[in-house]
Amino acid sequence: MLTFWEIDITPFLASAGIIGIVVGLAARDTIANFFGGIALYFDGTYAVGDYIVLESGERGRVEDISIRSTVIRTRDDLLVTVPNAVLNSARIVNESTPERERRIRLPVGVAYGSDVDRVEEVLLAEANAENLVLEQPHPRVRFRGFGDSALDFELLCWISDPVLRGRATHEMNKRIYQAFGRENIEIPFPQRVVTMTDEPPTEPFVSSDSVVGDGGE
Repeated sequence: MLTFWEIDITPFLASAGIIGIVVGLAARDTIANFFGGIALYFDGTYAVGDYIVLESGERGRVEDISIRSTVIRTRDDLLVTVPNAVLNSARIVNESTPERERRIRLPVGVAYGSDVDRVEEVLLAEANAENLVLEQPHPRVRFRGFGDSALDFELLCWISDPVLRGRATHEMNKRIYQAFGRENIEIPFPQRVVTMTDEPPTEPFVSSDSVVGDGGE
């Protein structure tokens, strides 16, 4: 219609193009977060209440998912807001799926010469006596290898919710330490042997070529 009335619309088109570019650049992050939130929703990466681990190492429960960002409550009771565009392109571990039960690993070292069968029995007994540890799947012990100062064992047991990982680890470590004390099972620590001699140190050898006389360049 403007052309019919002989009105030049070229300036309007140019202005609209420039404004579109400016708005597009300004809203780039917002658009990326919007589509990132849509992708996370349809992929089912996580939901409110899930316990996730971010690529940066932060762990926490998902409190809210909005169009722009996701809010996570960490173990320190802090709310961390992460843009959806960042989460959409990052590696995320969802510890609440497909099941909420999670396995914890407790490395244990005992002194060389210990009865390995007895060590296994004590570890399993303490795991079965802890209320936070599930009966199914059964706890198990693995003899992992020969360390520099200890025989390396690992206790594997399951808990009902990933949020209990820290508390269960705390309780099991206390139980293991107390049980090893009762059973006289030694927990070694690294030791270093320093040998002292009475021989005087030898004089350092000095080459005659290294002595600079008077009048040297």
